[in-house]
Amino acid sequence: MLFGQEHVERYQATDGAVGHEWQGTTVLLLTTTGRRTGKPYTTPLIYQKDDGGNPIVVASRGGSPKHPDWYENLVANPEVRVQIHGEKFTARARTAGPDEKPALWKKMAATWPAFDEYQTKTNREIPVVILERV
Repeated sequence: MLFGQEHVERYQATDGAVGHEWQGTTVLLLTTTGRRTGKPYTTPLIYQKDDGGNPIVVASRGGSPKHPDWYENLVANPEVRVQIHGEKFTARARTAGPDEKPALWKKMAATWPAFDEYQTKTNREIPVVILERV
Protein backbone atom coordinates (compact mmCIF):
# COMPACT_ATOMS: atom_id res chain seq x y z
CA MET A 1 0.00 0.00 0.00
CA LEU A 2 1.34 3.42 -0.90
CA PHE A 3 1.64 6.00 1.85
CA GLY A 4 3.62 9.14 2.62
CA GLN A 5 6.82 9.89 0.73
CA GLU A 6 6.75 6.64 -1.24
CA HIS A 7 3.26 7.57 -2.48
CA VAL A 8 4.51 11.01 -3.57
CA GLU A 9 7.52 9.58 -5.42
CA ARG A 10 5.56 6.89 -7.27
CA TYR A 11 2.80 9.36 -8.19
CA GLN A 12 5.33 11.88 -9.54
CA ALA A 13 7.33 9.25 -11.43
CA THR A 14 4.24 7.85 -13.18
CA ASP A 15 2.13 11.04 -13.56
CA GLY A 16 -0.38 9.48 -11.21
CA ALA A 17 -0.72 6.16 -13.08
CA VAL A 18 0.41 4.74 -9.73
CA GLY A 19 -1.07 6.58 -6.77
CA HIS A 20 -4.02 8.55 -8.19
CA GLU A 21 -6.38 5.64 -7.49
CA TRP A 22 -5.98 4.62 -3.85
CA GLN A 23 -8.16 2.38 -1.68
CA GLY A 24 -11.28 3.07 -3.73
CA THR A 25 -10.84 6.83 -3.94
CA THR A 26 -8.69 9.42 -5.72
CA VAL A 27 -5.55 11.23 -4.59
CA LEU A 28 -3.83 14.44 -5.65
CA LEU A 29 -0.46 15.83 -4.64
CA LEU A 30 -0.50 19.15 -2.77
CA THR A 31 2.73 21.12 -2.43
CA THR A 32 2.78 23.83 0.22
CA THR A 33 5.55 26.16 1.34
CA GLY A 34 6.77 25.53 4.89
CA ARG A 35 5.66 28.39 7.12
CA ARG A 36 8.94 28.29 9.09
CA THR A 37 11.39 26.75 6.62
CA GLY A 38 10.21 28.21 3.30
CA LYS A 39 10.84 24.75 1.78
CA PRO A 40 8.31 22.95 -0.43
CA TYR A 41 6.43 20.01 1.12
CA THR A 42 4.35 17.60 -0.97
CA THR A 43 1.50 15.60 0.55
CA PRO A 44 -0.78 13.00 -1.08
CA LEU A 45 -4.41 13.83 -0.20
CA ILE A 46 -7.80 12.35 -1.00
CA TYR A 47 -9.77 14.77 -3.15
CA GLN A 48 -12.98 15.35 -5.03
CA LYS A 49 -14.05 18.34 -7.11
CA ASP A 50 -16.60 20.98 -6.21
CA ASP A 51 -19.36 21.98 -8.63
CA GLY A 52 -16.98 24.47 -10.26
CA GLY A 53 -14.34 21.81 -10.91
CA ASN A 54 -11.98 22.95 -8.13
CA PRO A 55 -10.27 20.18 -6.17
CA ILE A 56 -11.29 19.97 -2.52
CA VAL A 57 -9.37 18.29 0.31
CA VAL A 58 -9.97 17.73 4.02
CA ALA A 59 -7.50 18.73 6.77
CA SER A 60 -8.42 15.80 9.00
CA ARG A 61 -5.11 14.44 10.30
CA GLY A 62 -7.09 11.37 11.30
CA GLY A 63 -9.04 13.31 13.93
CA SER A 64 -5.97 14.64 15.73
CA PRO A 65 -6.51 17.69 17.96
CA LYS A 66 -4.01 19.62 15.79
CA HIS A 67 -4.35 20.69 12.17
CA PRO A 68 -2.01 18.90 9.74
CA ASP A 69 1.21 20.76 8.92
CA TRP A 70 0.19 21.15 5.27
CA TYR A 71 -2.94 23.04 6.37
CA GLU A 72 -0.98 25.34 8.68
CA ASN A 73 1.40 25.97 5.77
CA LEU A 74 -1.34 26.96 3.33
CA VAL A 75 -3.00 29.22 5.90
CA ALA A 76 0.33 31.06 6.16
CA ASN A 77 0.90 31.00 2.38
CA PRO A 78 -2.18 30.09 0.32
CA GLU A 79 -0.34 29.79 -3.00
CA VAL A 80 0.11 26.06 -3.57
CA ARG A 81 0.99 23.62 -6.35
CA VAL A 82 -1.39 20.80 -7.25
CA GLN A 83 -0.79 17.66 -9.30
CA ILE A 84 -3.67 15.51 -10.57
CA HIS A 85 -2.36 12.71 -12.78
CA GLY A 86 0.18 14.48 -15.02
CA GLU A 87 -1.51 17.87 -14.76
CA LYS A 88 0.33 20.37 -12.55
CA PHE A 89 -0.99 23.82 -11.72
CA THR A 90 -0.76 26.66 -9.24
CA ALA A 91 -3.77 27.22 -7.01
CA ARG A 92 -4.89 29.51 -4.23
CA ALA A 93 -6.05 27.50 -1.24
CA ARG A 94 -8.88 28.71 0.95
CA THR A 95 -10.88 27.19 3.75
CA ALA A 96 -14.52 26.61 2.86
CA GLY A 97 -16.86 29.00 4.63
CA PRO A 98 -19.82 27.93 6.77
CA ASP A 99 -22.21 28.26 3.82
CA GLU A 100 -20.05 26.03 1.58
CA LYS A 101 -18.68 23.45 3.99
CA PRO A 102 -21.74 21.21 4.66
CA ALA A 103 -22.20 20.21 1.00
CA LEU A 104 -18.45 19.80 0.45
CA TRP A 105 -18.07 17.75 3.63
CA LYS A 106 -20.90 15.47 2.51
CA LYS A 107 -19.17 14.94 -0.85
CA MET A 108 -15.84 14.14 0.82
CA ALA A 109 -17.38 11.82 3.43
CA ALA A 110 -19.15 9.96 0.62
CA THR A 111 -15.78 9.14 -0.95
CA TRP A 112 -13.97 8.53 2.39
CA PRO A 113 -16.48 7.72 5.19
CA ALA A 114 -13.75 7.81 7.85
CA PHE A 115 -13.85 11.64 7.66
CA ASP A 116 -17.09 11.54 9.69
CA GLU A 117 -15.39 9.32 12.29
CA TYR A 118 -12.36 11.63 12.43
CA GLN A 119 -14.60 14.60 13.26
CA THR A 120 -16.06 12.71 16.24
CA LYS A 121 -12.53 12.15 17.62
CA THR A 122 -11.66 15.84 17.96
CA ASN A 123 -13.10 19.08 19.28
CA ARG A 124 -11.35 20.86 16.41
CA GLU A 125 -13.57 21.72 13.46
CA ILE A 126 -11.93 19.88 10.58
CA PRO A 127 -11.47 22.27 7.64
CA VAL A 128 -12.41 21.59 4.05
CA VAL A 129 -10.02 23.34 1.66
CA ILE A 130 -10.87 24.52 -1.85
CA LEU A 131 -7.97 24.69 -4.31
CA GLU A 132 -8.82 27.40 -6.84
CA ARG A 133 -6.69 27.39 -9.98
CA VAL A 134 -4.90 30.71 -10.64
